[in-house]
Amino acid sequence: MDRLKDKVAIITGAASGFGEGMAKRFAEEGAKVVVADLNIKGAERVASEIGDVAVAVQTDVSLKSEIDEMVATAIDAFGRVDIMINNAGYTHRNGDLLQVPEDVFDLITSVNMKAIYYSTLAVAPIMEKQGGGSIITTASTAGLRPRPGLTWYNASKGWAITATKSMAVELAPKNIRVNCLCPVAGETGMLAQFMGEDTPELRAKFRASIPLGRLSTPLDIANAALWLASDDAAFITGVALEVDGGRCI
Repeated sequence: MDRLKDKVAIITGAASGFGEGMAKRFAEEGAKVVVADLNIKGAERVASEIGDVAVAVQTDVSLKSEIDEMVATAIDAFGRVDIMINNAGYTHRNGDLLQVPEDVFDLITSVNMKAIYYSTLAVAPIMEKQGGGSIITTASTAGLRPRPGLTWYNASKGWAITATKSMAVELAPKNIRVNCLCPVAGETGMLAQFMGEDTPELRAKFRASIPLGRLSTPLDIANAALWLASDDAAFITGVALEVDGGRCI
């Protein structure tokens, strides 16, 4: 129960879903956690449920100033940053790619892409001074096997996967490992957007495309992130880990 003992993790989008699962799982394994989310009430709830080793911060990851403030909160509270989890995400509703408004497209690119750039600018120098660190992004199976209906979201996740691999190569001399997770659709607040609407019939259709026969859960993703963040994965970098019940086969 101490695979992340004495490590400090920042997790964005941590007020619910995959991010909440990671925050709680990491704390169980000894980490101190910065629970970052635009939804401050949700972030405060998660932090309070974790206890004294967690602190909540309201963060709009599309803004550099708020990313910088988030990282400063981690340093003020815990003195270091060992793990940066870029988990916050945004999508358009499943449908015609020609019908996605420009403001929605811009928010997708800001949250799913530019936030990775901002967080890396903020944490990589800190990690280098500390002797290393781990950056993990929640990408998606959509970035590996895109399907119609989520084109601009799919593209943003493909970008995240390519950025992960390039970052891994460039930051390796600084002992900063960079990986990403590729979950299949799961029980999160964005599920209805991914499916277009949330009905028993659509859920059954999505489950039928997954060989193991179910959607992903926050614990599935948290356990994968835990391994990548831990010293058990000390020789793993540049990986886009499919957490998908066989969906990408």
